Amino acid sequence: MSDTPQYEIHAIRYARHDRSASENFLGGDPHDGPMPIDYYVWTVSGGGRTFVVDTGFGAAQARQRGRELLRSPADGLKGLGIDPARVEDVIITHMHYDHAGNLDLFPNATFHIQDREMQFVTGRCMGHETIRGGFEADDVVGMVRRLFAGRVRFHDGAEEIAPGLWLHFIGGHTMGLQALRVMTRRGWVVLASDAAHLYAHLEQGRVFPIVYNVADMLEGHRTLQKLASSPRHIVPGHDPLVMQRYPASNKALNGVAVRLDADPIA
Repeated sequence: MSDTPQYEIHAIRYARHDRSASENFLGGDPHDGPMPIDYYVWTVSGGGRTFVVDTGFGAAQARQRGRELLRSPADGLKGLGIDPARVEDVIITHMHYDHAGNLDLFPNATFHIQDREMQFVTGRCMGHETIRGGFEADDVVGMVRRLFAGRVRFHDGAEEIAPGLWLHFIGGHTMGLQALRVMTRRGWVVLASDAAHLYAHLEQGRVFPIVYNVADMLEGHRTLQKLASSPRHIVPGHDPLVMQRYPASNKALNGVAVRLDADPIA
């Protein structure tokens, strides 16, 4: 354990969407009211390496899908002193448009993805409009091009890709969604990505309505809890409360990025 790095983790908020609670839960919500969501990319740094987790979307997708783009993910990364052009490792939790756009920002990166996710986005499931609506063909084609350039590394299930940094297949939301388990100064932090969009999904045993397999999503909640040092060590993928519960990464990034390896402040 002494040789295992204690990583820094930052969440960068780059976009938001005003919506009602009924849009966030399978079957709607009996107490419907405003329940906006935020969009994040993450960084994991330690042991002399920096990993970017997901790549967000840009202005064109924001306009097309009616999202409010607050800043380019690249600008958020630069605020943390990270030059996207020099990043060597990008982890793609899944291929939805808000997690796998902007690939051109990372010309020197190897992209880490689960086998089942690439199977999903290039296979027969994309023949169904209802399923493919969360994906962008250009993002999928872009990943295939990077595969042919030797810049995609596939993972199958659970794998430690660096000391103290694990990828874990979860599924549920998409066929090949993966979460991260990261050793930090406060213990094992789990970046759930869309295995749990909101704290409410975990706390109430509920499901986001965009889902490949409901049972796998619910079992995924149990997996997240087993992987994390405590429930307070699980970070959901879209909850605005993340920005309230963790301290700012630095004064200049107040309201932009928070430090997830620090103890929650709320």
